[in-house]
Amino acid sequence: MSEFLVSLLGERLVNSEKAEVDVQSLGAKLSLVGLFFGCSLNAPCKQFNGSLCEFYSRFKKTSEHKDKLEIVFISSDQDQKHWQDFLQEMPWPALPFKDRHKKMKLWNKYKVTSIPSLVFVDAATGQIVCRNGLLVVRDDPKGLEFPWGPKPFAEVVAGPLLRNNRQTTDSSSLEGHYVGVYFSAHWCPPCRSLTRVLVESYRTVKESGQKFEIVFVSADRSEESFKQYFSEMPWLAVPYSDEARRSRLNRLYGIQGIPTLILLDAEGHVITRQGRVEVLNDPECRLFPWHPRPVLELSESNAVQLHEGPCLVLFVDAEEEGELEPAKELIQPIAEKLMAKYKAKEEETPLLFFVAGEDDMSDSLRDYTNLPEAAPLLTILDMSARAKYVRDVEEITPAIVEQFVTDFLAEKLKPEPI
Repeated sequence: MSEFLVSLLGERLVNSEKAEVDVQSLGAKLSLVGLFFGCSLNAPCKQFNGSLCEFYSRFKKTSEHKDKLEIVFISSDQDQKHWQDFLQEMPWPALPFKDRHKKMKLWNKYKVTSIPSLVFVDAATGQIVCRNGLLVVRDDPKGLEFPWGPKPFAEVVAGPLLRNNRQTTDSSSLEGHYVGVYFSAHWCPPCRSLTRVLVESYRTVKESGQKFEIVFVSADRSEESFKQYFSEMPWLAVPYSDEARRSRLNRLYGIQGIPTLILLDAEGHVITRQGRVEVLNDPECRLFPWHPRPVLELSESNAVQLHEGPCLVLFVDAEEEGELEPAKELIQPIAEKLMAKYKAKEEETPLLFFVAGEDDMSDSLRDYTNLPEAAPLLTILDMSARAKYVRDVEEITPAIVEQFVTDFLAEKLKPEPI
C-alpha cells in the first residue's frame, strides 16, 4: 500500500510545522485518504476547513477506525505565504507547495471542478470511495458510517417518490428501468434551460417504448420554489422535505455543480455522468441511453468537457457534415483501447478524444489556446493546468496518434503554456 501512496502523492509531504512527512510512515493500518482540494483565498474553503478540523479531531479521538484515515491538503494557492498560513490551521499534512505537477495530476485524475472538494480514495488502489466528502463531514459528523463507500442506487433512493399531481409511488417502481437522476434547481438559469429540453427528450424516449424514468433531486432553496419548478416536470422527485435522502444521493454521485443528469442502467450502474451534454447533443434521442462514445465531435454543448481533464483534439479541414468521419475512424481504435484498459481497472479514462472541423467553436478554441491554423493538427489540451501539447505534421496516422498518447501518459511530452 505504501508503494502505491508514494506513486500517488510522492515520497514526502509537509506539515504545519514545516517538517517533512514520509508518506511510507503514514501507517500500515491506513485504508482511506481524504484529498482536500482548496485554496486559502477562497472563503468557502476557509469555512469548510474549520468544519473539517472539528470532524478530523473528533474522529482521531473517538473512532475505532482512527488509524485508518488520513487527510492530505492539495492546494491551488499561487502565493507560498498564503499557503503556509492556511496550512498552520491544519492538523494533517499537505502536498509540498512547489509540487505543482503532482497537484495537477491529482486534480485531473479525480475530475475536481470546484473547491472546496474532499475526495475519499482507497489508500491501496487510489480508487474513489466517496466523491463528495463535504457532505460526509456535514451529514456524519461523528464518522459512524466510515468508510463512506458507495451503496446501491436502489438502497439510497429507497422510499416514496412524488409525482407533480401530488400522488406518490414507491422507488421500487424504478426496477428494470433506465433512470436519469436529475440534480437541478429553479434558481439556476442553466437548469431551467436544460429542463425544457429534457421534458421533450423524456417524452420522446417514453413514446419509443423504452423503460425510462427520471428522478428529480432538488437543490431549491425553499419548498415553494421546489413545488413551482417540479410542476413543470412530468417525472418523479424525491420529496423536498426528505433532505437526508437528497443529500445521500448528492454524496453517492459526488455532485459538484448543477445541472447534472446521471444516466443509470436497469441494474443501477452508471452509464454516463454527462447526461446534460448528451441530451443537448441528441435532441431526437437516437443514441439513448447514451453510452460513452470513444470520440466526440467538438460542439458548443460538449465543449464544457474540455475543462474536466486532458483532452486530445484532432483538428481537421472539414466544414460539411460527415467530413469528420474519417478523422473519427482514425483515432477511434486508440480511444476504445484506452477506455477498455481503464474500465478493466474500474478507473475513469485519463484522456477524452475529440475531432474538430472548421467552425466558430473550433476557431474560438484555437484562439483561446493560441494554436496554429494548420490542419490536420494533433493536440492534447489540459485546461486546468493551462498546458498544451502539439504535434504538427503533414499527415496524421494511427501510429503517430498512438505514440503521442503513450508519450503523454508517460509524461514524456514537454508542455507549452496556454
